[in-house]
Amino acid sequence: MTIPEAKRTLAVRHESFPIRGVFRISRGARTVANTVVAEIADGSVTGRGECVPYPRYGESVEQVMADIAAMADAVAAGLDREALRRAIPPGAARNAVDCALWDLEAKLTGVPVWQLAGLDAPPEPVVTAYTISVDTPEAMAEATRAAAGKPLLKVKLSGEGDLERMHAVRAAAPSTRLIADANEAWTRAHLEAFAPAFADLGVEMIEQPFHEKDDDGLLGFRSPVPIGADESCHDRAGLERVRGKYQVINIKLDKTGGLTEALDLRREALAAGFELMIGCMVGSSLAMAPAMFLAQGARFVDLDAPLLLAQDRTPALRYEGATLYPPEPDLWG
Repeated sequence: MTIPEAKRTLAVRHESFPIRGVFRISRGARTVANTVVAEIADGSVTGRGECVPYPRYGESVEQVMADIAAMADAVAAGLDREALRRAIPPGAARNAVDCALWDLEAKLTGVPVWQLAGLDAPPEPVVTAYTISVDTPEAMAEATRAAAGKPLLKVKLSGEGDLERMHAVRAAAPSTRLIADANEAWTRAHLEAFAPAFADLGVEMIEQPFHEKDDDGLLGFRSPVPIGADESCHDRAGLERVRGKYQVINIKLDKTGGLTEALDLRREALAAGFELMIGCMVGSSLAMAPAMFLAQGARFVDLDAPLLLAQDRTPALRYEGATLYPPEPDLWG
């Protein structure tokens, strides 16, 4: 009697992680991180991937879960990462499935992800930025003092009053490295007024000052502070349109649709002369873990989301202050 070979199965679920306090950016505030986890089982071995649906990109938990569930037959038939890249557009749903496939292959073969990806060496610990949510200058200064010892702060901004906010942060952290993130909230007048002042304050990057539909306004602007593309660049298809506007590309797995595309974007962005930031949405350690394989050599690493949660998942990534360590195989990869 021949026992039929078991097919791979795909499961999807929604998870919520309370945020410590309030995470606030120019577009609004939240107190909970809503994530979606994809699990692909092959016999007794399961690979996992986590994504964070993002309303700014038209995503919802319900739709992302439906998009993932729709891949169940393809997964059962042996879907690989390249076929997945052709089947689903970049975004949160593809990210969760792609990362689950990487994790599954590593666990089935016993070969770590860094080797599967053809990287030169395993990832090493990195220093991550720590986020200061946008608020009044006084509240941001207090949050900055509470983050004493963090060597790199990412300061969320929102437009009017941002110079006062940044002065308050700098006064509270005279020697800390700073990057600023406007989340598309600025006008050309803001940029022209703030960029020179931010340079004087030692700010090392201004991230996404304009709405991505309006960022042609960056053409020809000679900023004294490097400008980074977040919303304006999701994957390799968006790389050409940001040339001449930005000097830094923020790579996020939920934008690229997984580690497969993110590795290619990293390679092409570096070849095109961009510097890199490796960023994240607000998720758990499972969402951050694959991004560690992109972080080596990046100018900025912003993978602090688990530090913003009231409680992370178990097992979790290891943070010692601002130092983030690579994931252990029981978490991912």
